[in-house]
Amino acid sequence: MIAVSARNNAEWCHAMCRAHGIPGVFGDRAWTSERRTPPLYPDAVTLAPEATVPEVLGPIDRTLAGCSVKDSFGRLDLSAEGFDLAFRARWIHRPAVLAAPVAPDDVVWRPVRTAPALGRWEDAWSGGDEALAGLFRPGLLSDRAVTVLAGTADGGSRTVAGAVVSRSESVVGLSNVFAADGDLDRAWSGCLATVARLWPGMPVVGYEHGEDLSAAARQGCVPGLELRVWLAS
Repeated sequence: MIAVSARNNAEWCHAMCRAHGIPGVFGDRAWTSERRTPPLYPDAVTLAPEATVPEVLGPIDRTLAGCSVKDSFGRLDLSAEGFDLAFRARWIHRPAVLAAPVAPDDVVWRPVRTAPALGRWEDAWSGGDEALAGLFRPGLLSDRAVTVLAGTADGGSRTVAGAVVSRSESVVGLSNVFAADGDLDRAWSGCLATVARLWPGMPVVGYEHGEDLSAAARQGCVPGLELRVWLAS
């Protein structure tokens, strides 16, 4: 399941880069981008535990600040290459056989369909951080493998939670799950209930750490092996 999760996550990174006009390449053991990727997104993602340092670092641009690598299997040590360990996280997996959580009835979850709605979603996701403005490009809305989900209140006028769904052949990937009011349990339950409704019978994968991991686990997501994200010094 880790290899499937890593591939799904790399496909989401690929979609995000494509929306920014940045090409990515899928190799046998790593996905890489020769150009600097958007903020918060890695320049390389390992797809197999046997991925080597040259396979990961060789194709990417290390001359500009912000270069990062997602080691999906926690196998690489990039400290000798001028990278620091940015954070550790755990892969998560929610089997399709589990009953869907009960979504809060005061929040309506639906796919984001328009650029203005995506802008409102991004603003709620980032907390109004201007440095991240425009990260989620409208081109994502026409990507058939990507769905941005918004949880809205007050008749749809206020985005209070959200997530990104990236669909592969056998799994649904979840990322960027957020709660504008800090109630992650409500966000995860609403998001997972919506995924179960829109993509019935599909297991959910992703990765989280800290309070997000705890909230996901309380909604039936099983923590798995550790992954590591390295950032160039």
